[in-house]
Amino acid sequence: MTPDEEKLIRARQKSRALVTGLILAALVILFYAITMAKIGASSAI
Repeated sequence: MTPDEEKLIRARQKSRALVTGLILAALVILFYAITMAKIGASSAI
């Protein structure tokens, strides 16, 4: 593999890892928000 091909592969891996990390962070925030909403709703009853 040429150095240019390796750079291209690393760039793709980095962007894929970044997108995966962002999706994971969004899911964590979503689950946190849902949990807080459920706790708030159950204490209001």
